[in-house]
Amino acid sequence: MTPYAGAGRGSGIVAYRLGRGFIDVQFEDGTVYRYDDGHPGAAAVEAMGKLAQAGAHLNTYINKHVRDNFAAQLQ
Repeated sequence: MTPYAGAGRGSGIVAYRLGRGFIDVQFEDGTVYRYDDGHPGAAAVEAMGKLAQAGAHLNTYINKHVRDNFAAQLQ
């Protein structure tokens, strides 16, 4: 997992992992969710990847556009 640059600034996100067609996001409570091309879709995964790499607004995007439309809860 890559540490999320926005961690510690109230983002709620600690780390992320980008892969081909997916992003895993680890939240402060330890849960890890996978978002992929199936859920919530390729466009959302691409947007989330860009936000994760920028270290800003990823949790806002998830709350606004994705919500519970994740592929799997990994942890």
